[in-house]
Amino acid sequence: MEPRVEIRRGEDPDALALVAAMESEVVAGFGPVRSDRTSVVDAAEMGPPAGAFVVLTVDGRVVAGGGLRRLEQGVGEIKRMYVLPEARGQGLGRRLLEAIEAAAAELGYERLRLDTADELVAAVALYRAAGYEPIPDYNGNEYATFWGEKRL
Repeated sequence: MEPRVEIRRGEDPDALALVAAMESEVVAGFGPVRSDRTSVVDAAEMGPPAGAFVVLTVDGRVVAGGGLRRLEQGVGEIKRMYVLPEARGQGLGRRLLEAIEAAAAELGYERLRLDTADELVAAVALYRAAGYEPIPDYNGNEYATFWGEKRL
């Protein structure tokens, strides 16, 4: 079944649950995350007027989501993109990225940035395949090893 795209706020309970699941998986894989070493995002930033939290649902169940926030005039940032483990391998990451990019275009962003860790091989491959070009560290996230930007 084709996933349904929904635009929510960062404080939406489903959005918060996805972010919590993602953070739990990161801690399990990388150890405790220190806020002084990472790029911090407030849930409210991923909502109107300059942001959004995009979720994908299948059969009424939220299976993936990711946030969008404003970095500067014309530039947005993708944050907390996550697909539930049991929903992986079905192209939902690609579909989610496309939906976030569409939301960014609707909000008037001309460019999008993101970061991730090289250990997240599938994420780096997805972003590169989608046209995210490597750029220098723009946010001081010490856990990241790949920073990318795409012109919409």
